[in-house]
Amino acid sequence: MQTRRTFLQTVPALAALPVLAGDEKKPPAKDEGMTLGFSLYGMKTLKTGDALMRLNAIGYDSVEFCLNPGWDAAPDKLTAKRRRALRALLGHFELTLTALMVNCSLAGNQKPHHEKLKQAAQLAHDLAPDAPPLIETVMGNGKWDAVKNQFRDHLGVWAEIAKKSKTLLCVKPHRFGACNLPEHAVWLVEQIKSPSLKLAYDYSHFAHRDLSLEKTIQLMMPHTRFIHVKDTVLRDGKPRFVLPGESGQIDYRKLLRLAHKAGYRGDINVEVSGQVWGQPNYNPITAALKSYRHLAPAFDQ
Repeated sequence: MQTRRTFLQTVPALAALPVLAGDEKKPPAKDEGMTLGFSLYGMKTLKTGDALMRLNAIGYDSVEFCLNPGWDAAPDKLTAKRRRALRALLGHFELTLTALMVNCSLAGNQKPHHEKLKQAAQLAHDLAPDAPPLIETVMGNGKWDAVKNQFRDHLGVWAEIAKKSKTLLCVKPHRFGACNLPEHAVWLVEQIKSPSLKLAYDYSHFAHRDLSLEKTIQLMMPHTRFIHVKDTVLRDGKPRFVLPGESGQIDYRKLLRLAHKAGYRGDINVEVSGQVWGQPNYNPITAALKSYRHLAPAFDQ
């Protein structure tokens, strides 16, 4: 069996290949219940089937689909036939579909966001009926003190949609959003108290803000069911997202150790920011390879 460690020795050669065949079957490498995944948010230019083949060949265990307009897995692009095909491909490439990303907002007219959540829930059951992936989203802009009660009320409706559709909804605090601190997110879920509503954790949104891994994990992990990973750097005093490992400032071994100690047993999923994939020289396969090469040793150790 090819382990993460032995795969790392082949990464430079694989990076030079135009296509990764993905013919050799291998069981996903799972470590103490945690999986290493990649979000297709960072593979907008690829068809979903091609992306799954590449992730399998690299060695990832899991995947998050992006349902936003313009991505190949947007619900209106997935006919019943394509949904069946993708379900088969997930099995063939031995990738666990852990999450569906959909951008929603708790601000403004809620009707379109309710429809997005319902479409995502249907897709979750169509693609993985035995273990539907969670639905993951951010929450929108505004000033926290001005919108927190509105967010609470609207999020309560989102939680009911998740409950009725038998899915799990995870919301993520975002450094540029109204809900941008761990205590904001914890307040929301504790106000609503729904088993269908949990949190997504992403330390990149807390980096360079005097918020430590220890503090943020302690606050959020009791409510967290999904973890995104990427780095943050300061350029001209402004935060910019980069690939995991590029800043050299996030200790992923420590992150995994603290999350595991706190009881987390879910996905550790690479999210490539639009600040990265929007650059003209961006290559999604290279990004997936670089991210895997940096993160895999944290699992092994």
